[in-house]
Amino acid sequence: MAGKRKNYSAEFKAKVAFEAIRGEATVAELVAKHGVHQTAINAWKRQALAGMAGKFSGKAGAHAAEKERQIEKLHTKIGQRVVERDFLAKASGR
Repeated sequence: MAGKRKNYSAEFKAKVAFEAIRGEATVAELVAKHGVHQTAINAWKRQALAGMAGKFSGKAGAHAAEKERQIEKLHTKIGQRVVERDFLAKASGR
């Protein structure tokens, strides 16, 4: 029977990754402290470092701006549909 895979919260992963990045404890010490496999700790550390690089590269800002443009576009489309609905309702005599 295979063992169950443990799911960790994003907060826990960030905490452990930050401890690994700081380097005040070895990965082996973090394994003993948190009961997490060293492969997971190293992966979380890599993900954290990659995420930080993205924050500094401006990609996060560009992504947020694109989301805002999409939301504005959807709001415009919703407004058009409301006007069309109201016009058709009046035209049909409702």
